Amino acid sequence: MDKQGFIDYLQEKNFVAGTINRYTKHIDFFLQHAEKEDIQITKADVLKHLEYLKKHREQQNITRSFYLTALKHYFTFLCKTEQICTNPCAWIKIRGTKKKALYKIYSPEELDTLFDNYYMLFVRGYDACHIPESQRQYTVLCKNRNILMLSILIYQGTTTGEVEKIDLDDVDLSKATVTIQGGRKGNKRILPLQAAQMGLLINYLQHTRPQLSEYHTKESNRLFLSLPPLGKKTTAQNELEYIFRPIAEQVKSIDKQFLNFKQVRASVITNWLKAQGLRKAQYLAGHRQICCTERYITNDLTGLIDDINTLHPF
Repeated sequence: MDKQGFIDYLQEKNFVAGTINRYTKHIDFFLQHAEKEDIQITKADVLKHLEYLKKHREQQNITRSFYLTALKHYFTFLCKTEQICTNPCAWIKIRGTKKKALYKIYSPEELDTLFDNYYMLFVRGYDACHIPESQRQYTVLCKNRNILMLSILIYQGTTTGEVEKIDLDDVDLSKATVTIQGGRKGNKRILPLQAAQMGLLINYLQHTRPQLSEYHTKESNRLFLSLPPLGKKTTAQNELEYIFRPIAEQVKSIDKQFLNFKQVRASVITNWLKAQGLRKAQYLAGHRQICCTERYITNDLTGLIDDINTLHPF
């Protein structure tokens, strides 16, 4: 086994150290069990190993799929380094490893309604009479920031981590776009802003953010800034992680079917699949591999089955 070569290959693919260590252990275990040189392995050997894991190690399909993924990467590495001609794992697939969606998928119209209701209840129509007058401006700043953050989750289908990392330079008002920077799990992409977001964004940049920055002792280029406890200042550039929980609780008070922001992202990607197609949805979602986007097709099929059962119960 060309262990170091395989490790270098995985590092070039930007795999983290924990994944690399796990994959190499899986390959070592497989080759010991196969009692063959890696270049002599056939499809039958791989199938035999998967059957061994099932019968003698009592591993479920999802666990065996992890072993298969490691093997696929290793034999792909051998193919690329011209040590073998074909990948013996190429056409092997373990069924029953996909998780069925357990939550509601929102349509674009339902997402619009969710956003509008939040805006009316917690921003525009919010009754601040019970809040001491000295704290009302503080509350207004939070709400103006939170509604803009929520709009990016709903209309751009981002993760909460991606919202935290948006910089001022990522926003282009003239083109009405926002750039979502790539990371370990996602690709960089440029997403259009909706008309409903532009007024919120301009107000935030001109009024809200300058006031938020007064609570920070260090300058930050991040678009969204946290607010420290009232009357204090913070040296941290960004402490937004704790903010999403209360926003989620507020959204849940509006719609009992809402679970979390992963559900919102799944809804947005599913809607992109319907309207834009697979490849466009992959770009908009920032998925590096097409298989990640294909998983959301199940959500679309589930909705279709529900419609059939409702309209044609027989």
